[in-house]
Amino acid sequence: MTIGGDDYDERERAGTSLAPGGRQTRTRLPDGGAYAAGRRARVGTRPSKGMVTVVGVVVLLIAAIAFANRGGGGDSSDAGSSGRGPQSQPTAPTGEKPVPGSDGGIASGFPKTEQGAQSAAANYAVALGGDGMFRADTRRQIVSAVYAPDVAAARQDDLDDVYSGKDFLKGIGLNANGNAPDGMTFVSRTNPVGTKLEQLKGDSARVSVWYSTLFGLAGEGSKNPVAESWYTNTFQMKWVGDDWKITDFQQKDGPTPVGRDQAASSAEDMADAVQGFGGFTYAR
Repeated sequence: MTIGGDDYDERERAGTSLAPGGRQTRTRLPDGGAYAAGRRARVGTRPSKGMVTVVGVVVLLIAAIAFANRGGGGDSSDAGSSGRGPQSQPTAPTGEKPVPGSDGGIASGFPKTEQGAQSAAANYAVALGGDGMFRADTRRQIVSAVYAPDVAAARQDDLDDVYSGKDFLKGIGLNANGNAPDGMTFVSRTNPVGTKLEQLKGDSARVSVWYSTLFGLAGEGSKNPVAESWYTNTFQMKWVGDDWKITDFQQKDGPTPVGRDQAASSAEDMADAVQGFGGFTYAR
């Protein structure tokens, strides 16, 4: 994440992020036409084709929801024995676990495939863009987990110099240990939007990760409020010890979407959200 000026340049020279092929998915949001408020058919007139279409979509949506709530069949004792109908379920990832291992809380053991390389790059982008990089103990764990061993050893001291610099930490509102002041919540989170395999050849891969970041201090009176930015990291990786590891990467701004006309949340709401919503293990 671009925090500003010399700090960003210094960080980039050290080979790290400041926030740290490709199928595209398009999401079409409803326009104002069929859903515009205040449109009602007059009594005694036939409904327009647009209204018929909307009613049809609503009927299909209700049917889909009813079908989904039926569950998976099979054993119905879990939800039906009490006679109270389906119970609320916790929000949690579903499907097959993408990788079997974990290295210091970072996903590991990615397969030597296109999807494995893309999953590794996405998860490593999250690790390098997290708040753990701003504390000495967790930073060393992260660097050791995501970089190839020879690269990690060569860059560890440089990364320590960048992230532990007093002027750098003071500039973003943290103390010498990388902690936020009392009453503040430090936010540094990377949210991958998509990945693209640029090249896969033998034991080498190059993967681009497009992501947004949240960075700043959440709290009343914060001089560095949490803001959103967009970047693309292109990771050079190699197959080391049955896993993908980073050897180098480049960062560039964007692509950046147009912001919506939404009111910014309060500092308290932002802090509660960051503390209450956990991250994900990213996989394709």
